[in-house]
Amino acid sequence: MPLTPEILTANSEVVARLRSLDVSFEPDEEPWFTIDGVESPRHIGSDGSGSAFVLLPSQNVLYVSSEGRAGIIAESFDALIQLVVARPYWRDILKFSGGGDLAEMRRAADALEARLQDEDDVSEAREQIRGALALADADDPVGALYEAVAASDAIVRATDGSPFTTLFNRFSIDNSPTLRNAAA
Repeated sequence: MPLTPEILTANSEVVARLRSLDVSFEPDEEPWFTIDGVESPRHIGSDGSGSAFVLLPSQNVLYVSSEGRAGIIAESFDALIQLVVARPYWRDILKFSGGGDLAEMRRAADALEARLQDEDDVSEAREQIRGALALADADDPVGALYEAVAASDAIVRATDGSPFTTLFNRFSIDNSPTLRNAAA
């Protein structure tokens, strides 16, 4: 049985653990963007920055950042949870993607993961979430994230009608001394 927002939110322990990974399944009440071709977007959650997760009619998960960026990040709700658990710093992978370069994204993921090696809370949260949901490990979460964002065709607009930009950012880990040193 595929994982759904309803199944997930029924498990308060998992919801609490996901909050520690910066995901909340309490949707926004007031719409602050529109999606071309989607009448009533299904807001399923948010993160600490006020950005939104939207489950599209295709079952893809769209991420709409509070900073004017948007794109599909997962092919399903199940894939979203696998991504968040495997790579809780997925937003930073996109930030340091070198404009959408998969090799740069993998470098960023390795550097970010190296910084988490001593974070027992994250490791514990990962284990508990996977166990409680019988969630399989994602085969290639960085590759899946890249594919989803690269193929994203959703057009998201601010309330003034201006379109949001891609989730791929132009930075690489070479722009961050901390990440550059972690990768070394």
